[in-house]
Amino acid sequence: MKKSRFDAVGLIVPAAVLFVWFAATNWCGVPAYKLPSPQRLLHVLIDFATGWYGVTPYSGTLWFHLWHSLLRVLNGFAIAAACGLTLGFLTGRIALLRRLFDPFIHLLRSIPGIGWLPIAIVWFGVGEGNTRFLIALASFFPIYVNTAHGAAAVPELTVRAGRMLGARGLTLFGTVIFPAALPEIAVGLRLGLGIAWAYLVLGEVTGVTEGLGAVMTDGRMLGHVDIVLATMVVIAMAGKLTDWLLLALCRRISPQLRKGGVHG
Repeated sequence: MKKSRFDAVGLIVPAAVLFVWFAATNWCGVPAYKLPSPQRLLHVLIDFATGWYGVTPYSGTLWFHLWHSLLRVLNGFAIAAACGLTLGFLTGRIALLRRLFDPFIHLLRSIPGIGWLPIAIVWFGVGEGNTRFLIALASFFPIYVNTAHGAAAVPELTVRAGRMLGARGLTLFGTVIFPAALPEIAVGLRLGLGIAWAYLVLGEVTGVTEGLGAVMTDGRMLGHVDIVLATMVVIAMAGKLTDWLLLALCRRISPQLRKGGVHG
């Protein structure tokens, strides 16, 4: 019998947080301008998506801003994945390239993301280019590190077996090396995608007029803490959904992942 993936234990902590939040805002006198109640946030979220109530200046604009943010995340993540996977496989399988590139990449990795913001603005200006650069740069490192580690960890015996069966070049890569490294790669891709959503906000607070990060910045400046929290909830849900889709794609490619090699 196939075991259900749903685990009710995972609901305990969210339920506890929701209860404490409800108690603090409804019974303990925490002011709404600091922390709106859960029911108020739900009201604002519905209005943000539908425009039914007109309770904030952002009524009914959710899908417009979400679309722009999603495009930025996917564009930046695609650039990071292309560069991270390519360089990761090269350094993972070729010792000379690892010695050339790996120390420098790990040196860059130690620079905090906020440290790249001023130079990104100088290079790309304020707006789309700056945001995509920050997303791509931040997402690149976990993708590269995990891909390089996964490629290097493929057992030499497995590679030799593939060669004995006649696999060479791209055939060897596609039938032996890539499938064996995919569990590690999937972890790196998921980490990179999560970081992409985090750095989306950093990029969108610097002069972008549409997107969830822009709404979050405007809400803070106008004193709408409720819309700030609403955008945080939307980003969390969008990040979870895209992560689930990415994991589903990886599991479709790899039989090992279909058996639960990477948890959702």
